[in-house]
Amino acid sequence: MDAQASDVDAVVIGAGISGLYAVYKLREHGMTVHGFESAAGVGGTWFHNRYPGARCDVESIDYSYSFDEDLQQEWTWSERFATQGEILAYLEHVADRHELRSAFEFLTRVVSAVYDEAAARWTITTDTGRSLTARFCIMATGVLSATNRPDIPGRDSFAGESYHTAEWPHDPVEFVGKRVGVIGTGSSGIQSIPVIAREADQVVVFQRSPNYSIPAGNRPLSPEQIAEVKASYPERRRLARLSGGGTPFTPYPKGAMEVDAAERRRVYDEWWLRGGYLFAKAFPDQTVNLEANDSAREYVEAKIREMVKNPEIADQLIPDDHPIGTKRIVTDDGYFETYNRDNVTLVNLRSTPIVEITEEGVRTSDTDYPLDMLIFATGFDAMTGALSRIDICGRGGRTLREEWSAGPRTYLGMTVAGFPNLFVMVGPGSPSVLANMVLGAEQQVDWIAACIAHLDEHNAVSIEATERAVDEWVAECNEKAAGTLFPSANSWYMGANIPGKPRVFMPYIGGFANYGNICAEVAAAGYKGFDIATAEKA
Repeated sequence: MDAQASDVDAVVIGAGISGLYAVYKLREHGMTVHGFESAAGVGGTWFHNRYPGARCDVESIDYSYSFDEDLQQEWTWSERFATQGEILAYLEHVADRHELRSAFEFLTRVVSAVYDEAAARWTITTDTGRSLTARFCIMATGVLSATNRPDIPGRDSFAGESYHTAEWPHDPVEFVGKRVGVIGTGSSGIQSIPVIAREADQVVVFQRSPNYSIPAGNRPLSPEQIAEVKASYPERRRLARLSGGGTPFTPYPKGAMEVDAAERRRVYDEWWLRGGYLFAKAFPDQTVNLEANDSAREYVEAKIREMVKNPEIADQLIPDDHPIGTKRIVTDDGYFETYNRDNVTLVNLRSTPIVEITEEGVRTSDTDYPLDMLIFATGFDAMTGALSRIDICGRGGRTLREEWSAGPRTYLGMTVAGFPNLFVMVGPGSPSVLANMVLGAEQQVDWIAACIAHLDEHNAVSIEATERAVDEWVAECNEKAAGTLFPSANSWYMGANIPGKPRVFMPYIGGFANYGNICAEVAAAGYKGFDIATAEKA
């Protein structure tokens, strides 16, 4: 394991996509790196989310590292949208290929990170009693990693099997012959319900908020397709980095209302066939202009009514509380058709809310539903949840929880005023979940590594965002979001799924390429917006 001594150059917290690449890149820079991971292995989100039907909604060939050209050529994805198992196998392969596991202590949760101003070092303490110091602290804790279990009366009294989709057992779960209740119709619910329904005796879906979902159009990748992708990877990655979302797709060049109905329908047909969340990018004004959004919404609603035979159930499955795309469109495999099955029941929690969970099942305001298994598909305390569960204390005793009590405040989504040498990966204030997370991790880690090199070249001990830079970046993020339809939705982008959490649109919505350009300009200007302390000053 790296650096058995108590002091290292950098600590990386988390062994997911960002954490693995951070260890690789910082080692390449010649640094001693020590990592901590609460799970038993690498993979982050893809280690934990083993629920039935779990897949990525970015195409496999794009949802992969670009830093290792030999890896790109050697690894072969089996289908368009990889399963959790295949993605985890890929990340394990990357970890083994570059000997990244040796950096990490697994089954070890970081409980605190405290900055020592005099020493200009962070002290990291874990739940195992381990303590070490590091010059830099990289928070690769993940934006979809802090599980959300809603506080429903009697939640822990259920006598049957109980699971959360984000904490799924590693051993197989048997559904055959069982009455299964699923609470939640976000991504994990929508992906798992069709798989469960094919095996279970009964499935009762408890839905509070319906979501838009588009069939994945998933299929195996042919040898010819794989060869073509591998031959064109450099261009594919170039286009991805120039895009708004980190994938090589660009919207139609005109707005939805600038073309006639026939052309609009043709474009929607084309993007519907591409599958999943990409549908939100068919026209450039789809999540900005309500009239354009309405045209997309009406198209998808008509598709849902084609797939669901019972018009009353279709009505309940169609959202009426947010413009399409302002909550992440789910990528599914037969979700809406599942409600045509005799063994599937939809319970509308808006009209008949859950009163309590009992030993036998779920009690709503009008019915008892006896169950053998209860699945919480209730998502995460997204973007900030994992960070808020660590006691992070910066300059002058200020805590990150206090600094972010009214919503997260960052500069470039990576740094926080008052917390020198602390970097947050793919979190609030960055494109984060609105873009390809793998290229997003590479984009940020590369910037951090170059920043550290700059500090070393200038005999500097620390770098810290200024309050003014943070204020200006938060204002920029808010202004960008306000120019869209996104803030109108009660989404986890806004923290709306967590009681008491401030309602703030957390990602940077100005686009992946624009964000990369801004970060590059900041660096080129000598790290504008940062205070850099030299050894002499310290």
